[in-house]
Parts: sequence; C-alpha cells; structure tokens
Amino acid sequence: MFETKAQRKQIRTSDGVTLSYLEAGSGKPFVMVPGWSQTAQQWHHQINHFAKTHRVIALDMRGHGASENAAHGYRVYRLSKDLRDVMEALDLRDAVMMGHSMGCSVLWGLYDLYGPDRIDRIVFVDEPPSLSLNPTLTDETRPQAGAIFTPEATYGTATALAGDADGAVTTGFVTGMFTPDCPKDIIAASIALNMEMPRDKAAELVIDHVGNDWRDVMARITVPALCIGGKISLVPWSSVEWQAAQMPRGRSVIFEADEGGAHFMFMENPAKFNRIVEEFLAAAA
Repeated sequence: MFETKAQRKQIRTSDGVTLSYLEAGSGKPFVMVPGWSQTAQQWHHQINHFAKTHRVIALDMRGHGASENAAHGYRVYRLSKDLRDVMEALDLRDAVMMGHSMGCSVLWGLYDLYGPDRIDRIVFVDEPPSLSLNPTLTDETRPQAGAIFTPEATYGTATALAGDADGAVTTGFVTGMFTPDCPKDIIAASIALNMEMPRDKAAELVIDHVGNDWRDVMARITVPALCIGGKISLVPWSSVEWQAAQMPRGRSVIFEADEGGAHFMFMENPAKFNRIVEEFLAAAA
C-alpha cells in the first residue's frame, strides 16, 4: 500500500549489522528516520514529494523493516551511531534530518554525540523529551518532559509486547496513535509494518527508549529546527512547543484535531505536512 519509486539499498554498520534504506532523487541530502517499530515505508508521502528536489534517504533501523534482525544493539544511542555510520558511509553533508517519534530520540542522541556536524537543519515530529514519569520530575518539569509512561506501565507494556505473537497488543497500541477518522486500511498497513520487527526486540527497545531524558540537549541544538505536534496526539503538544522554545533557532507547528493532528499527522494529512516542511526548508538559515 505504501509505495514509492525509491531504490532499496544496504550498508553495514561499524558493528557488522546490515541496514536497509530507501533512496530516491538527487541533490541536497534529506534523511528520514522512522519511529519505534516503524519502517522507512511509512514516510512514503514524504519520500515521493521531497525526492523531486532532494536526495532522500529513509532508513530502516536495526531490527526494523528490511534491516537485519540483529541479536544486539537495541538501545537509542546504538541507533544514533548506526545513523552516523550511514551518514559517513554515504558521505552525507549539509543534510536535512527528520525524525518521527523515537526517530527524534535517535536524532537527539546523534546530536548529543556529534553536534551539528554534517547537519543543516532538523525536523522533529511528535516526540516528548522524556517519556518516563520518573519520580524526579516536579510539577514544573513534568509538562516540559511530556512524560506519559509510569515505570510500571513501561515494563508492563514491554512484557505484553514480548508475548504479542498474534499482534493484538501492537494493534491496540498503534491504532491509538491515529485519529478516529483515519482510513482503516492505513492503520492496518501501519500495524503490519510494525509487526515486521520481532516483538521481543521491540519490547527490549521500548525499555531503553522510555528511560531516556533528552531535555538537556534541546538548548544545544543550534541549527534551524522545526518541531511538529498534534492536538490529540498521545504526545502532549505543549511539550512539543516547549522543546522548540529551548532551541535557539527552533519553531513549532501543531496540527489541530480536524487536520489529522494525532501521532501520524504526516500520513493522515501529508499535503499540509509536506507544505510546512517545504516552507521550513526554503526559509533562510
């Protein structure tokens, strides 16, 4: 269902894992990083649109989609290093980076490790700086973090996912990330792509992902940054606005409920999403 004219290619990471990615177009690099248990194909509207003007590279992270189901490395910082391996192997410079959900965390990890090297600007799509409602958060910092998982819920979700052989847990989890008006075939196709990742590895990655707190990275992001959220997303939109306000050159856009403003707004309302990103790319640095 999610079709592109992109070519599927591969590289090997520094620790020997084969990663798959989709490549289309030519020109300035535009790297797209999907979220937890998602795949490059879920960027299909953006691949097709931006390949007209950019060299688009959409990555399947280790264990995701068509990439190798590695036995190790299901930690956000390892995924950040994998992304750096891709950028170095393809000699990507002055690149536009775009991440969705956990893909934002992968980009925050990349920036934490390497700073703005090889990066021109970044688009962060619907991710809070910290998913975990840990006891150190205060009444002031909790809204900043945008946290939605208690420690108990984190491990409960991971346990349920690890045993999700029939996909029932994944189906409920993913369905709640779309608006009630989203066509059912889009949701079903998204669930099918999520299920391509082994559930035990998905569970392992959830635990690491939820435990990270990226708030201290925000003010260090000095390149132009666009943060996109949704009014009825599971990610609090106020947290998306907060993170943009911390970035010296950050800005935010929030999709309303009737604009497909849930977690996958780039799939539900690709016309508006692509236009907003296009305007951001055209703006002076």
